[in-house]
This record gives sequence, C-alpha cells and structure tokens, in this order.
Amino acid sequence: MRVVGGKYKRKHFAVPRTFKARPTTDFAKENLFNILSNVYLDFEDGEIEALDLFGGTGSIGLEFVSRGCKKVVTVEKDFKHYQFISKVAHELNDRAWLPVHADVFKYLQRCSGSFDVVFADPPYALDKLADIPQIVLESNVLKEDGMLILEHGKSDDFSSHPCLIDHREYGSVNFSIFRKTPLAN
Repeated sequence: MRVVGGKYKRKHFAVPRTFKARPTTDFAKENLFNILSNVYLDFEDGEIEALDLFGGTGSIGLEFVSRGCKKVVTVEKDFKHYQFISKVAHELNDRAWLPVHADVFKYLQRCSGSFDVVFADPPYALDKLADIPQIVLESNVLKEDGMLILEHGKSDDFSSHPCLIDHREYGSVNFSIFRKTPLAN
C-alpha cells in the first residue's frame, strides 16, 4: 500500500497477502483526491474531519490523514484488517487517525460525532450497498453540508439519487459523490 499524496507521500506499507480486501487502486485514489482537493475540499485549512467506512487496508483513511485532516476515523469489521490499520496508525504516531473495530451499520447507528466527509468502500457484492447513501445521508454522521463518497462497481447506478453531485469512473472503480444538502443551481 502506497500513500499517493500529502505529508506521508510515497510511504509504503506491506499489506498481508492473506487479506480479503480489494484496495482502491493508486490511479483511482490519486484521481479522487485530486478532484476532492481541487473542487470540493480545502485540505490546507486542517479542519476537515473524515469518516472512512469499510476501512479494508486503511488506504483511504491514510490518504485523508496524510493530507492533514484534523480527525480521521476508520471503521473496519474484520479484526485482522483492524489490527493492520492500527499498526500503521501506531507506526505513524499521528493522533489524527483513530481506527475503530466495528460493524459499519452498527457504528452508524450509535455514532455521536459528525464529519465533513464520509468515504465508504463496501464490498461490491454487499447486499446493502445500494442503501448506503440513504443510511449515511439520513444519519447524523454528516455535517449539514457534508459529503459522502461511495466507491462501487460498474453495475451500481446512483444517477437518479437527488443528492448525487458527481460521478467519476476509473477503470472498474466508480465513485459517486453525494452532498447532504445539495447546493441550489
């Protein structure tokens, strides 16, 4: 796993080969963060709080931390993956990153904090994948003008969702971006 930008740019972490996670490609990750930086988020102010759901290897949470987010919570259900993310966070000794071992849906029900951006990269075959935008947008985890980024496969189409503000495709990786309160045109 390689960090593509920010203060930890070019750092590498060896992901165990036994992991079941499907990490976001460096190409897709770099393009997503370029769009976020240039269009949607001001990472330079150091005030962004991010929630990374279905953390997997922790790659996306690490990218948010590397770009100077004030707080990044990465939620991962698989204990071995959570241990790996915790190990990387410990090695970096960056207090902004908080790995959490929990089921994402249970976490969303009990979470008392709110975030500027929520990134969700569920398994593409997850039964509830199509429900994630509504679950997140109707919860209190997003701040009033907060943004949800959902990574998904080609077969999922959110083009008719009223809160969709952008969609990007990089090979087999798709990002649908939603805003809790869409800006008036």
